[in-house]
Formats: sequence, structure tokens, C-alpha cells
Amino acid sequence: MSEKKDPSILDGFKAFLMRGNVVDLAVAVVIGAAFTNIVNSLVKGVINPLVGAFGTKDLDKYSSCLKAPCTFDRETGTATSGIPVMWGTVLSATLTFLITAAVVYFLMVLPMSKYLARHAARQKAKESAQEVIEVTEVEVLKEIRDALVAQHGSGQHGSGQHGSGQHGSGQGGRQQQ
Repeated sequence: MSEKKDPSILDGFKAFLMRGNVVDLAVAVVIGAAFTNIVNSLVKGVINPLVGAFGTKDLDKYSSCLKAPCTFDRETGTATSGIPVMWGTVLSATLTFLITAAVVYFLMVLPMSKYLARHAARQKAKESAQEVIEVTEVEVLKEIRDALVAQHGSGQHGSGQHGSGQHGSGQGGRQQQ
């Protein structure tokens, strides 16, 4: 009995992995990793050459020097003297982020939100149509009940017990569906 009370760590881990959110997250990470290569290629192949029309093709080369003179080792690219501020690297990363965010928004988020809005509108229309049908059925049943009550009431007053056996044995107003 104590085994059923305390689930094993493996069972808990298995339940965690089988949640829909974890699987969705794993798919998103894999797609995101593949998508990163596309965005990096776009920045290096299109954006950097466009920026290169005004200066150097490699945005990482743009820098300022806080403490002059700034000299760099050609083999490693590290500063040998001075204090360089590599703002070109930040600009390149910012462009990569903005392009990634724009592509994700316009190709994934926006179409999905439009689809969900259309789906919600259709669902709301179905629900309101169902409510109209239910309300209409209730109204018809109320009218039938009222007619039976009126008929039952007029039948009792006119001929004694003439209407008691024909229309639901006197239960006209008490049944509901």
C-alpha cells in the first residue's frame, strides 16, 4: 500500500515530460535553433552587404576607442592596446534580433492570432445559434403547456371530468424537459 501512496521519481518525471507544454517547448526550441541559421544567413548575406555599401561589410568591425590608440592583433582580433567599444557587434546582434522578431511575428504570431480569432467567432456563432434553438424550444414547450393548462381548465369547468384522461392526466403545467 505504501508504494501507491508515494509515486516514484521516475513516474513523476515521466508525467512531467508527457505534458503538452513540455513537448511544445521542445519543438519550439528545435525549430528556433534551425530558424537561427536562416536569420544569421540573412543578416550576413543581405543586411551586412547593404550596410557595407556605406562602410565595411562586417558590422563587427565598427568600434570606437575610449582610450587611444586602439590596436588589434590581426590573428586573434583582440585589442592589444587601448579600450575599444565594439558597438558594431551590438548593432549586428540587435539587427538579428529585430529580424527574428519580425519574422516570428508576421509569419507565426499574426496568422495564428487571426486563425484563433476566426475560430472563436465561429464558436461564438455556434453557441449563440444553439442558445436560440434552446430558447425557441423552451418557448414552444411553454406555449404547449399553457395551451394544455387552458384546455384542461376549460374541460373541467364545462363537463366535469371530461378532460382529465385525455391530456396528460392533469399534469400539464408540472412536467419540464
